[in-house]
Amino acid sequence: MSGSQSSEIDPLKGLRAMAGDRIGGSARQQFCGEIDIRIGRDGTWFYHGSPIGRKPLVKLFASVLRREDDGDYWLVTPVERGRIKVDEVPFTAVDVNAAGAGPSQTLTFRTNLDDEVAAGAEHPIRVAYAADGEPRPYILVRGRLEARILRPVFYELVELAQMQRIGDDEVYGVWSREQFFPLGRPDPA
Repeated sequence: MSGSQSSEIDPLKGLRAMAGDRIGGSARQQFCGEIDIRIGRDGTWFYHGSPIGRKPLVKLFASVLRREDDGDYWLVTPVERGRIKVDEVPFTAVDVNAAGAGPSQTLTFRTNLDDEVAAGAEHPIRVAYAADGEPRPYILVRGRLEARILRPVFYELVELAQMQRIGDDEVYGVWSREQFFPLGRPDPA
C-alpha cells in the first residue's frame, strides 16, 4: 500500500447510507430523525422491511444501540443519533450454560449476536407475564437493553429451578452469582 493512501474504514458508512444525506460530520451530535430500521420480536434486524442478512453489520449497529429513559431506542455515535423501532426487546438469549450449583452457580447466556452475559446483580433475570398468563423471561444485557430468553432456554432454566422462600411466598427460581431470580410460583395443588 502506498503511503499516500488511507486504509481508514468508516464504521458508520452503513448508518450514513441508511439515514441518507441528513447526517452531517459536525463535531456535535446531530439528530438524524427516524431511521427505517426495526428489530423484530425474534431479534431479526430489518432495513426498509427487509432482513439485514450480514451479522457483522447487525453487530456494528447493536454496538451503538441505546435505550433512553422514555423507552425509545436509538443508534448513537459521538456525532449522530437516529431513532429506530424495536418490537419488544433488541436481543434474544439463545443458549444458557450453567456452571456450579446453588448460590455459587453461574448462568451464562449467549445472545443471538453472540454476546455472553452472566446473570447476576448487574445482569438480572426478570419474568413478566403476557395477558394470557404466558411467562416472558428477560435478562439485562447492558444499559437498558434486554434479551428475551427464548422458550427452549427458559425450559432449561426451569429444569435448574429450585424452591425458595421469599417472605411468605414459595417461588421457583434459579441462582446465579449469589443472586436468586424467581421464575414463578408453583401451581396450586
